[in-house]
Amino acid sequence: MVGAFEQALLALMIFVIMLGMGASLTPRDFILALKRPYGLAIGVISQYGFMPFIGFLLITFLPLPEAIAIGVLIMACMPGGTTSNIFTYFSKGNLALSVLMTVTSTVFGVILIPIVLLIYASALDLEIPRENIIATLVLLLVPVAIGMTMRKINANVGAVTEFMGSALALFFILFIMVSWVPRNWQFLVTTTPATYVAAIGLGLFGITIGYTFARVLRLHPRNARTVALETGIQNGPLAIAIVAFTFSGDQAQSYMAVPALYSLFIVIVSTLVTLVFRRANTAAEQKLPDSLL
Repeated sequence: MVGAFEQALLALMIFVIMLGMGASLTPRDFILALKRPYGLAIGVISQYGFMPFIGFLLITFLPLPEAIAIGVLIMACMPGGTTSNIFTYFSKGNLALSVLMTVTSTVFGVILIPIVLLIYASALDLEIPRENIIATLVLLLVPVAIGMTMRKINANVGAVTEFMGSALALFFILFIMVSWVPRNWQFLVTTTPATYVAAIGLGLFGITIGYTFARVLRLHPRNARTVALETGIQNGPLAIAIVAFTFSGDQAQSYMAVPALYSLFIVIVSTLVTLVFRRANTAAEQKLPDSLL
């Protein structure tokens, strides 16, 4: 499903993506975030409260084989992806909040992902080697730290690196669409409807619940759109990388099915949601009359 060359390319891309994420940050950002625990709490609850629970429900109510169920659970427990920052920008959301939520969920993920995986894997009676996942997550903090250092040394280099990280995240998903789909066409044709429902529903339900949660909290519409996209758009490339570095052989290929399908369809879902958000935003902005009368 994902060859050796693609895994090597993925490892390089994940490094650059995390590097770009770090380059978007300064120590001051963390200080400001800690002064606003309300926003941090929303991000953590959205990522590690709603999404794993959505994955749990999908696994519980859909007829999924164990390999697919593990893929769903791993995907559901991932932090937000940098792709969400791009869609937040185009949907006229709060880009600063989007970046903060992405980074917060990634940094907190080192601790929370293994905990959440343990809870839900035990409830679903699934075996997941958490130690390998923890090691992978800790290693991913290294490029984030390097990116922050680059930003501190030279702001221009940091800005370029940040752009490259976001662009590569989107490129990887497009790469899957262009190269992966034709080679795995037989897999796509024979995949059960339940697997598609799980892969597509994870992002769609996440966006819907995230938006509803934000509106219940009476957040500004821009922030509500941001929370919605940050909740539903998980880090697909990271999920594939964790599976590739944690498992091996046919086992890894089986577990990659849902993260690969999720990464493929989340772009389509997010594009449609962004169009809805932009239309709603445009309708809410009343044009000024041509005259002063």
